[in-house]
Amino acid sequence: MLKLGPYTLPNPYILAPMAGVSERPFRVIAFRLGAALCPTELVSAQGLMRQNQRTLKYLRYDPAVEKPYSLQIFGGEPEAMAQAAQVGKAAGAQVIDINMGCPVKKVVRNGAGSGLLCDVPRAADIVRAIREATGLPVTCKIRSGWDARTLNYLKVAEALQEAGCAGLALHPRTREQGYSGQANWAHIADLKRHFPELPIMGNGDVKTVADAHRMLDSTGCDFVMIGRGALGNPWLFRELQGGPPATPEERCELVLEHARAHAEFVGDALGAVRSFRRHLAWYAHGLKGAAHFRSEVNGLDSPEAVEDSVRRFFAGADTDPTAPLEEPEVDYRAALG
Repeated sequence: MLKLGPYTLPNPYILAPMAGVSERPFRVIAFRLGAALCPTELVSAQGLMRQNQRTLKYLRYDPAVEKPYSLQIFGGEPEAMAQAAQVGKAAGAQVIDINMGCPVKKVVRNGAGSGLLCDVPRAADIVRAIREATGLPVTCKIRSGWDARTLNYLKVAEALQEAGCAGLALHPRTREQGYSGQANWAHIADLKRHFPELPIMGNGDVKTVADAHRMLDSTGCDFVMIGRGALGNPWLFRELQGGPPATPEERCELVLEHARAHAEFVGDALGAVRSFRRHLAWYAHGLKGAAHFRSEVNGLDSPEAVEDSVRRFFAGADTDPTAPLEEPEVDYRAALG
């Protein structure tokens, strides 16, 4: 049984919270295609605490689909984070996820994101403050450490578990690495070995069904959190449970559905067209003619023009036959001894 706090999840596959991506439309699509949990993109605790209208828009969700609704917030002060979590709970949040892994400078310099890895007692205080203020299960997303010389994920996990953390996601890169290099899955295996009772979510370099299964088998983690691998391919969640890949017709209709939902979510036609271009690039990745399609849509400025272009391209698009080689099997638990 896959438990996260009081919630039983139907499978071990979770959509990673991604800034500018994990908005309501994409979360709803991922849920419908089989994701067990889809946290929001990181939301500013200061913005929520001050009732900033732009920030509050990030709280929008679909209660009919998003069950449970997990809200990810970031900040560095326990009191502010607790107040922000209360705002989130009032808006419907059922799980509060704390971002302790974002490497972006403007987040870190305020003691948030990966900055909390450098102040473990304060990170634990944030978990306690949110739990006491809301009564909701609190999860956290961390990295292996600040840099290669300070790999303190076990110390961080111990403090967070003692503070009442209900689940812990580990992206096994350091803050210094950002998103470069290779995720060290051995850290995930090490974390699960030291904290067998704590639900552990492995994250990093999961791009295919084989990758996800390999992470579960080789690290012993409870959940696999998929980020960049789901960009343009939310069908991955269906395939992970034995379902078929998308047909060209299905791909076309879902891209159009996503575009319309995105336009409604943004509320500004031109702004929605511009911000949806990145999704179109991801959806086109690996298909013949993708470069020409991306160039074409980058010059479009109306939803109608985008829809016409999408129908022409996706309805008959074939997969590019070039496929990357699969990585070799490695049992990270055995490697740890």
